[in-house]
Amino acid sequence: MRKVIMQKKNIVISACLLGKNCRYDGKSKEYARIEELKEKYNLFPVCPEVMGGLPTPRVASENIGDKVFNQDGIDNTTFFNKGASKALEVYYNNKCEFAILKESSPSCGSNKIYDGTFSGKKIPGMGVTAKLFKENGIKIYTEEDIDYLLKEDRNA
Repeated sequence: MRKVIMQKKNIVISACLLGKNCRYDGKSKEYARIEELKEKYNLFPVCPEVMGGLPTPRVASENIGDKVFNQDGIDNTTFFNKGASKALEVYYNNKCEFAILKESSPSCGSNKIYDGTFSGKKIPGMGVTAKLFKENGIKIYTEEDIDYLLKEDRNA
């Protein structure tokens, strides 16, 4: 009986989920089972906010309509758009098949984002990068889906 060698899928993933300290507060949101994810997939980390030119740490930002403002009232939309475009380049340059993006982020949130009042309230919505990925037909998962992805048949 021949052993079948499975090809790993290439995926884009939010760098903070890999333990990179790139979030606005200088911390990460490392996923507990990240080593298992690395065994199953080729991971291409992105932090659209840093890729767009914002420092770490930085003043928190939230989406207000099609704009992104930081807590000091500064419009950071240009940085977010630039980072989203660069993340999309990483996706296409590495022939990725889907993305795992950090939920609630003003860049990466794909189902919910903070409401723009800096009160901690979340609303249905998409971050800048998630929106660009969706517009390009890219399947987006969140950290809440990782357990499912670890169980999924690689060739499905």
